[in-house]
Amino acid sequence: MLFNRTPTLAKAQSRVPSASKYLVGAGLVAALALVFTTHVSAAERIAPKVMVITMFGEETKPWLEARKLTTKIKVPGLSREYPDVACDTDGLCVMTTAMGYANAASSTAALVLGGKFDLKQTYFLIDGIAGVDPKDGTLGSALWARYVIDGGLRHDIDPRQIPADWPDGMLPLGAAKPSDKAGWSAGTEVYALNPKLAEKAFELTRSVELADGKDAQNYRSRYQDEAARDKPTVKLCDTVSIDTYWHGSRIGEAMERWARHATDGKANYCTTQMEDNATLTALKRGAEAGLLDFDRIAVLRTASNFDREAPGQSAAESLSAKSGGFGPSVANAYRVGSTFADAVLKNWPSWSAGRL
Repeated sequence: MLFNRTPTLAKAQSRVPSASKYLVGAGLVAALALVFTTHVSAAERIAPKVMVITMFGEETKPWLEARKLTTKIKVPGLSREYPDVACDTDGLCVMTTAMGYANAASSTAALVLGGKFDLKQTYFLIDGIAGVDPKDGTLGSALWARYVIDGGLRHDIDPRQIPADWPDGMLPLGAAKPSDKAGWSAGTEVYALNPKLAEKAFELTRSVELADGKDAQNYRSRYQDEAARDKPTVKLCDTVSIDTYWHGSRIGEAMERWARHATDGKANYCTTQMEDNATLTALKRGAEAGLLDFDRIAVLRTASNFDREAPGQSAAESLSAKSGGFGPSVANAYRVGSTFADAVLKNWPSWSAGRL
């Protein structure tokens, strides 16, 4: 680029009077050098084939240990704890947002708007752990989402004041009772992910050998649901995001109802986590700005704990119990996520064209 533009610089200098020729020429050189540097930087932006988004260090650790993610790109606006994006030479990058809505939205927006990456063809994999409904999965299960529902954008009535004929105290925004549709919206309550991509991710990973553990096996035996007592599996279902780390069967049943109601009966709630609607909102803004393709986003959550108590156990006891699910969930988030990522990387000509 520099060599191609040299004649233009020479012509510009030849038209400058001799008394100021060298000073102005030096200024032109400096100015053009700045322009060239900007262009070179833009041309050298990394274009990931897969961008993995994790939420905290233990979710990121298996990726860093198993992959040669030796290129580190500092991105202004990422959290102080996780200030850079790590990439390899094959097209895989991994970033960590830090936990909760505020961190997830802020870090993802910094990534998308920071100008360090060309994300127009990138596939995004949100990959982390979650609580699981024992009717749909067990400790270590890997669950791909079709719908991502915000569990916190709502009206709430204290349980001690709920009308007797209400199922729970959760109401849509602007509604007078739980069964009403929302009267107004924030616009981020529900994200329907690309169903073809979700199905493809499931098909690619359904036979992955999943990690398990003796402690997890012993703990799940307390539950009566077949899915809870079974070994970990890969499934398709749906996830609810909320900053509040809730727990217990009553609120679990309310979240199931909430997910169905918010999607006109289409969603089957199975996992609860603290970030995904926030992360997806930042990605949606990027898509609307033409910076990425929202249809290239997959959400995977693996079960580190049950979202409610077992029979004969209180919700408080369940919340603080050592279920043994954390280790298998972290391992399986990588096993399943990396299988999907490798499929994209190895067949990039098809994936880049959107041929799933």
